[in-house]
Amino acid sequence: MKDSKKEIKTLKGLSDIRRFFHRNEMPVYFISATNFNLLGADEWIKSFKFICYIECFDGQHPNVFSPDEEVPHEEFESIEDINNYLLEHKEVVDYIKSRKQNGKAGKAMFLMFDEKTEKLAKKNGLEVCFPPAKMRTFMDNKVNTNRIAERAGVACVPYVLSSVKNYDHMREVSKKLGNDLVIQTPFGDSGHTTFFISNEEEFKKHEDEIIREKEVKIMKRINCRGAAIEACVTRHGTIVAPLMTELVGFPELTPYKGGWCGNEIHANVFTREIRQKAREYTRLFGNQLREEGYKGYFELDFLIDQDNGEVYLGELNPRITGASSITNHAVFALADAPLFLFHLLEWMDTPYELNVKSINKRWAQPENIDDWSQLVIKHTEDTVEYITEAPPSGIWKKQKDGTIKYDRMDTHRRAVEKENEAFFLRITGEGDYLYEGADVGILVMRGRLMTDDFKLTKRAKSWITAIQDQYKTTEPASTEAEKEKIAEIAGFKMM
Repeated sequence: MKDSKKEIKTLKGLSDIRRFFHRNEMPVYFISATNFNLLGADEWIKSFKFICYIECFDGQHPNVFSPDEEVPHEEFESIEDINNYLLEHKEVVDYIKSRKQNGKAGKAMFLMFDEKTEKLAKKNGLEVCFPPAKMRTFMDNKVNTNRIAERAGVACVPYVLSSVKNYDHMREVSKKLGNDLVIQTPFGDSGHTTFFISNEEEFKKHEDEIIREKEVKIMKRINCRGAAIEACVTRHGTIVAPLMTELVGFPELTPYKGGWCGNEIHANVFTREIRQKAREYTRLFGNQLREEGYKGYFELDFLIDQDNGEVYLGELNPRITGASSITNHAVFALADAPLFLFHLLEWMDTPYELNVKSINKRWAQPENIDDWSQLVIKHTEDTVEYITEAPPSGIWKKQKDGTIKYDRMDTHRRAVEKENEAFFLRITGEGDYLYEGADVGILVMRGRLMTDDFKLTKRAKSWITAIQDQYKTTEPASTEAEKEKIAEIAGFKMM
């Protein structure tokens, strides 16, 4: 009898790895509210499908599967709830079963998942291609992140980790940090759970959320710019993508003061020294994650101190993120392979050889980085509106009079050729509700959308207004059924 393990050929380098995925027969799924985060993955991986709750492409995307029927379910309180709903939906269960290969259901990736998701995936025969939810939750805890950073030798903004009993106690434990502070609770979207505290009045506004935690992170408030970088822990080392800017708290895009609302990737973001420091910190952090038992995709937020140029770790996202789409479509990734391919490779049961040092060197070269930006548009008004018309996903063009016009349906954001074009991915559509903080959609464009001093450009503002103008709304009826529906969809991060 032959030993089947001896027949598995080792992939030697990038061309072998690309060919391996182009010929892949194993079903691979990205299961999430939308397909935004891994948009384009199906172009690199044969047998790759998206299973989504929201159909952003009105049924025209060839590799998006979304159940036709909405079945009764508990109120969604998180994106994990959405994924668990999908994994229990009969249409999804049947779809996965119908695509089995040699009796195997395949592999699944998620933006967010919990222990229940793991059980449901197993019940469907799917292997989750991420470290266990328990480990991810531990590392996602902002307090634990700082402790990992300490072990990795990565600098953090001066901080203390402590419980807080009241305002005086907070001042006592953080007296070395000065008067202006930033407090973060262990979990949650930074737009909701980051508090800027300079006096007792500001503390009182958030007191309940702060004192109920066993431990919070209290930081010195610095004059900083936000940056993000994605990377992948592999058996051969940590692969590091280029540094990006972060768009944070723009009132045109988000109602949340510290809320993420987009990214830019371009060759000369920050100084060469800052880029090198961030890349080295990311490599060190990734290597430490492997020591802790983690492997695969992760993202780090960095805070660049404008007063002294220091680079500090902001937070860790041990997962695919909202920045993954822009990371995986820039020219550096397409010239070799998108970062998520290396993540999936760690779970493909196929040995491979890779020169990580060489990839990192290429991905740090400015000539390998083109300019892209994305705007994540939320409803910023404190209103509830019923949508009667919504713009479709695809390519839009700006006209000479400043208005925009739908050009064509396209699933490829790289189909955007010039700076007067944009790819729009619609999240909230006709028949849905706009409410404060609702994700409206994402605009992806070539070029930059912020000035060098981190202000939105006129081009960015005009596109935001133009897309918002495409939405037609009415006041919702005050029926109990509609109130329940509004309550059901509000209140958590979708991307």
